[in-house]
Amino acid sequence: MRSLLISGDRSGSGKTSMTLAIAGLLAQKSVVQTYKIAMDYIDTSYLAGVTNRPSYNLDTFVQTPEETAGLFCYGSEGAEYGIVEGVRGLYEGVNALDDVGSTASVAKMFDLPVILVINARGITRSVAALVNGFVAFDPNIRIEGVILNNVMGERHIRKATKAVEHYCRIPVMGVVPRMQEMELTMRHLGLVPYREGSDNAEFHDRISHITSVIGEYVDIDLIRETAQDRTPCSNVVCEMLGEQPEFVMRIAVAYDEAFNFYYGELDAVLWNLGVEVVHFSPVHDRLPEADGYIFGGGYPELFLEELERNDAMREAILETAKNDVPIYAECGGLMYLTRSLTLEKGWQKRDEQLSCEMCGVFGGDTKMSTKKVLGYVVGIASLPEGEFTFRGHEFHYSGISMDAGVRYAYRLSRGIGIAGGQDGALIHRTLGAYTHLMPVSSWMMLKNFFGL
Repeated sequence: MRSLLISGDRSGSGKTSMTLAIAGLLAQKSVVQTYKIAMDYIDTSYLAGVTNRPSYNLDTFVQTPEETAGLFCYGSEGAEYGIVEGVRGLYEGVNALDDVGSTASVAKMFDLPVILVINARGITRSVAALVNGFVAFDPNIRIEGVILNNVMGERHIRKATKAVEHYCRIPVMGVVPRMQEMELTMRHLGLVPYREGSDNAEFHDRISHITSVIGEYVDIDLIRETAQDRTPCSNVVCEMLGEQPEFVMRIAVAYDEAFNFYYGELDAVLWNLGVEVVHFSPVHDRLPEADGYIFGGGYPELFLEELERNDAMREAILETAKNDVPIYAECGGLMYLTRSLTLEKGWQKRDEQLSCEMCGVFGGDTKMSTKKVLGYVVGIASLPEGEFTFRGHEFHYSGISMDAGVRYAYRLSRGIGIAGGQDGALIHRTLGAYTHLMPVSSWMMLKNFFGL
């Protein structure tokens, strides 16, 4: 697998659109495997959409080096090109004085050639100073090319390109003009998920337009030549992901326009545990028969009335929980399992309040807020099956008022959770948390929770 990494000089540089377009263009003639650095569901949904292969997250804070290498290896099977999208700026990470959790840490781990996307709006010669700063900051990072984004006019293009290639001795592989129609649709948690827009012709037209425009302004042949053979060696994690023993349990995973925040390796981890995976829609379907259920994150707040109308689903989930069937829910899934979900007047410019009944598994009520909770989580889970340390991520604009006496299974040493460092509400055999866990890093926890 010939691989490269696309990073930005900062958030908002345009690296997501560049990565999406480059992966899509390469996928027209080759088999392309994509990866996203850090815990991000939405960018990977786009990358998977344009390559028709699951996209995997690489996170050096949450994952062990063996897990990160194992996912990189697992994705490489059958792929000709590996395209890795960075997170924020190249050197942004958890701490100020090391590169844990950063794009740079993954670039060094796999010795990947880096293409740096620079937001060149309003600067020309200063672009060279920026690039030289990124090059000099860590000599172990190999920046092999630059893409200039948000340029305006031929004079801007000539000056910025000439400065970079003269002072930095690095080729400019693309110069993309500033155009409003190049922007992907955003909302409060980031991009509109690919799954939600996948049935919309206008959505596909926008992605096709972005890909074709960027294709006109970048040198895709030079980018292809920049990718270098980084076919990874197999390890125990890669081998486990590739194993699929006989099924011993059936787990139903909620997957529709309201719930679609899942990591690419979830199915592989569940298959390795002997799980038959089936998908269902809390918006449209009846609850399927299964030995356990997973409700991932998503946007239940945008489909409140549809979720409330499917009362047969909500009643079946409540009854299933009371019957001690294992149910695991994260973030949006947790919100759905509370008594109610309320959108306050003024939230996302609403003219009036909207409150809808949810499943009522947990004695608590959810309200959407303008306050953002975002960051890594570290904690200990005290479950009936034992104690487990974990790392994860939380990102939400909601808050939950739980009734007195709710039991919390997670104690967080980093992060907020549901209330003051407590997370993982537990009732019967239903566990609901704001914490998002990576399946490859929580393998044993999932195994024990579902009794596998």
